[in-house]
Amino acid sequence: MDRMILPDAAWRRRAGLDRLCAVLGAARGNARFVGGAVRDTLLGIDVADVDIATPLAPDDVLDQLRAAGIRAIPTGLAHGTITAVLPDGSPVEVTTLRRDVSTDGRHAIVAFTDDWREDAARRDFTMNALYADPLTGEVFDYFGGREDLAAQRVRFIGDPLQRIAEDHLRILRFFRFHARFGDEPDAAGLTACAARANDLMALSRERIAAELVKLLVAVHAVRVVDLMVERGIFLPVLPEIDRAGVERLTTLAKRESVAAIPPAAIRRLAALLPRNPSIAEDVGARLKLSKADRRRLINAAEPTGDDLAQVLSYRLGTTLAIDRILLSNRPVTELAGLTDWVAPTLPLTGGALVGRGVNKGPDVARLLRTIEEQWIAEGFPDAARVSAIADAAVVQWGLAAR
Repeated sequence: MDRMILPDAAWRRRAGLDRLCAVLGAARGNARFVGGAVRDTLLGIDVADVDIATPLAPDDVLDQLRAAGIRAIPTGLAHGTITAVLPDGSPVEVTTLRRDVSTDGRHAIVAFTDDWREDAARRDFTMNALYADPLTGEVFDYFGGREDLAAQRVRFIGDPLQRIAEDHLRILRFFRFHARFGDEPDAAGLTACAARANDLMALSRERIAAELVKLLVAVHAVRVVDLMVERGIFLPVLPEIDRAGVERLTTLAKRESVAAIPPAAIRRLAALLPRNPSIAEDVGARLKLSKADRRRLINAAEPTGDDLAQVLSYRLGTTLAIDRILLSNRPVTELAGLTDWVAPTLPLTGGALVGRGVNKGPDVARLLRTIEEQWIAEGFPDAARVSAIADAAVVQWGLAAR
């Protein structure tokens, strides 16, 4: 293809980025932007993370940055990665060109090199092996990544089976990138992923979860998850996800769209699983999700009931209430205004009940719960109505105490 120049983009004007490139020797060809920043800029997508590749040895990078007064953190020195921190606090990963010496599907031993093509050859997909000169913007493409971007094709560099053997996580990355960028899946890559799906069992569940949550919110997530189920990708590690789960996910995605609610990975994972709190708890533990995400996954598997949307939000919190309703058969119109709704506070304290003659202790707590339930049932009325409810409750308590 003809020579290509990287389009201008906001990220290229981050304060301190030009100076960082200058310190690394961009004028001598010792620094190039690489990976997602180049790929996404060519696609016109906002860039979050910026990575720079360099033939300089990691210790030299560290010394030069510190000598220039640029904060540098040796985040992955053994693998050649230094994190440079720009004046606004944003990180830029600077990684020395490298080649794989040995791999076992989970970890790699690398050697450093000064060969740009050799560095590109160890990357996973052609669209991720694009480099750009920080000064001229010239794009360097060693394996046809630009053509694959144009064709919306996620393609392994080299033999897909070998690349997966080097790093088993590339199976999930293949589908994640396909869900984000792809049109028709690359046949060779798809066949290789299906053939080596059992390799996923060798990975830590945290790595699997990290890829899965990114995949589930991608633009083509539903279509790609369907493909993964068809090809048996989930069977070795998440056999609970089946064709019925894909149907539930399809329904959920439509309801999210109608309600204009952004997709949420945990909600979508809940849709993929049978609606059973025990299964949700087991999967959450297996994937080693955070406590908050486990709680959300389990909550989503509970029966929705017939409480009004605002009542659900009051009892569970807005996020969990939205999950319950979207995963149910209830009309999505119930969600109107819920995202902006602020749950009220019961305008009554235990002290107010004591002031009405209720003995301190368990009676106060019990009466407060009784009053709160009536307040909820009446649609959260104002303080005057709550006072009347409280007066009646105290009278009943007094009669019962006799």
